[in-house]
Amino acid sequence: MISSTGTSLSPLGQRLRVLLSAERVVGDLRRYFGIGMPPGGVPFTGSRFEHLAGGGDRPEAADRITAEDLVAVQTLSVTVPAPVALDILEGPLGARLSGLLQAIPRDIDMADAEADVVSDGSPADQAWHLLRDQPDVGWVIAGKILARKRPRLLPVYDRVVRCAVGRPPSFWLALHTALREDDAALHRQLLELRQVAGVPETVSALRVCDVAVWMEHRAEGHACPGSGR
Repeated sequence: MISSTGTSLSPLGQRLRVLLSAERVVGDLRRYFGIGMPPGGVPFTGSRFEHLAGGGDRPEAADRITAEDLVAVQTLSVTVPAPVALDILEGPLGARLSGLLQAIPRDIDMADAEADVVSDGSPADQAWHLLRDQPDVGWVIAGKILARKRPRLLPVYDRVVRCAVGRPPSFWLALHTALREDDAALHRQLLELRQVAGVPETVSALRVCDVAVWMEHRAEGHACPGSGR
């Protein structure tokens, strides 16, 4: 696929452009977030992920993982094991993660950040590895915790999304490239979808992307593991 500037798009950029151009995307976003839902309708539990208790990136809690954050990730159908949760809330693991969070920008979109913010060895990458390596946590839960803390900068990436878009060596860096190429056309497309669907501006472009891809892939009937939300 060739961009509007005449350059080739990255593989992930091409795939996301196709997925996000589907006719069903706006309706999917509205269903997920419960927008325009008739009385008695129930939105997806994940619609509360970023908003529960005021959000994980609210100033007073942005640099520590709270009990509310651990509940929020449950809305995306994962649970942090109790021993790890206690270590995060009351033990040295939480202190180490807090130190790393302080070094991760809060008020910036991935499309506007430099690559080194999400590159290997960055504080965000260190926090992800630290969480991933805890007993019974793994890469999906680690990513969802960090997406709760930095929703504009770090994406939700689970098995359904991976099934839909593939598994580049570094999803963060591949997504960063896709969002910035072609004069940030993909990022602007996500903001436009958010506006057309009536999704609150407090939902990041990254979450719009995640939800749109997840809903569409799920609707296509793929038997991806861990597909609940």
